[in-house]
Amino acid sequence: MRMTLEGLGDREGWKRAGVALPSYDIEAARVRTVRNPAWVHFGAGNIFRMFIGGIADSLLEQNLCKTGIICAETFSFDIIDEIYKPYDNLVLAVTLRPDGSSDRRIIASLSEAVRSSPSNAAEWERMKQIFASPSLQMASFTITEKGYALTNADGGFLPYIQGDMEKGPCGATSAMGQVTALLFHRFVSGATPVALVSMDNCSRNGKKLRDSVMTMAEKWLLKGFVGRDFIEYISDEKRVSFPWSMIDKITPRPSEEIGRELESSGIENMRPFVTEKKTFIAPFVNAEGPQYLVIEDNFPNGRPPLEKAGVYMTDRDTVNSVERMKVTTCLNPLHTALAVYGCLLGYKLIADEMKDAELSELVRRIGLSEGMPVVTNPGILSPEQFVDEVINTRLPNPFVPDTPQRISCDTSQKVGIRFGETIKSYVEKYGDASKLEAIPLAIAGWCRYLLAVDDDGNSFELSPDPMADELRASLAGIVWNKPESCGDQLRKILANDKIFGIDLYEAGIAAKVESMFREELLGAGAVRATLKKHLA
Repeated sequence: MRMTLEGLGDREGWKRAGVALPSYDIEAARVRTVRNPAWVHFGAGNIFRMFIGGIADSLLEQNLCKTGIICAETFSFDIIDEIYKPYDNLVLAVTLRPDGSSDRRIIASLSEAVRSSPSNAAEWERMKQIFASPSLQMASFTITEKGYALTNADGGFLPYIQGDMEKGPCGATSAMGQVTALLFHRFVSGATPVALVSMDNCSRNGKKLRDSVMTMAEKWLLKGFVGRDFIEYISDEKRVSFPWSMIDKITPRPSEEIGRELESSGIENMRPFVTEKKTFIAPFVNAEGPQYLVIEDNFPNGRPPLEKAGVYMTDRDTVNSVERMKVTTCLNPLHTALAVYGCLLGYKLIADEMKDAELSELVRRIGLSEGMPVVTNPGILSPEQFVDEVINTRLPNPFVPDTPQRISCDTSQKVGIRFGETIKSYVEKYGDASKLEAIPLAIAGWCRYLLAVDDDGNSFELSPDPMADELRASLAGIVWNKPESCGDQLRKILANDKIFGIDLYEAGIAAKVESMFREELLGAGAVRATLKKHLA
């Protein structure tokens, strides 16, 4: 069986393979989507294909929507060429259950795939058509936090022709340059309202998106490429809104084992592979079952009935509270603690770490003992139930192939929100954070991880981090098995409020972190011994 529109005709074969197929008319939905686009999404990667695409698929199945999603990719164009087009934009979604079973379904809501780039005239023209359409209600994004950055080259403002006469700016070098140019095209095409919804896993994502677009537009105003009326258009939330959101679904890289299982059940060409731009991807997406998407309900041109597909629609303050609950207490700090200690102790799977007595106890104390006293309760989700599901169901799932090495990426950019916010809350509530024990242990583990030597004395490769060179330079002279080599090198890191959001010396826990770090420098097995000592 081939995963194409024609291949879906063998419904009995797919049934034997345990794969559920859509019941709606896929081709009719695609025709309607092309003619009257309602939803375009930037970022064609895995979490979009399974989670966001699954939401749209559910709405089509329930006959609550008539159109699907248009997928726009601004960077990894090889994804479109190698994963979308050969498979007629279909996705095989594999939900991994803790008992080893899986649910398999074909998602067919990704109605059109476009390489969004002004360097490709035909596809850029299609993007302009989409944004000029009055039917467009929302543009959503999963482009990672880095995708909201602007580049110096965006100042080049490569012109494009609108109609026969008008010239406008086009930032060809970044996603934000393209989005702002497309908003300008929508403005000159009738200024119809639209919502731009960041669904990226970062704090105040809607604000990040809005700030990037506004910064770009203001630069264009200074250059004379746009008028004040365009600024007023994108500044008016009744015409262009930037709803905040919180997204949560563990979606690891595709498993080669799952690819083999799918092929053994009769489905062709399911093996993962690496694209030219080094993206590890497959025709299928594997992920855990639990998923959460909370969105601020601010859509000036209307929206699909997202709540009918499990999305929480609420106000901005509640979105912010849910996001804060997740990233400061119930999931993200636990992930980071497991990531750094997993690398030090030689683990390759997060799930295996949850079988480790010390590591499972560490995350329990971070989430339940130290996080709960200062957790933000959003009201629509219970922090206690959320963290219970994380600790007892999600992280231990042995069939979710997530790795500490993946989670360790960019840790310097994460510890401020994942640990720093709880530390600040303790300072505000108790005067200092000296009551904390597990969080300082996690921070000490991160500093020990930066030495790039595991608990047996073997070197390992650090995961990518924009501050890696600076942080390692701060620790110069420290030897992994000589605690006497550690002087005051940690001060540059622990006192840096740009890393943690607070000076850890002023918070009253830096001395504790330093002491734990030195204990982890006592030689082979010292990391394990330190964990046992402080988690007894």
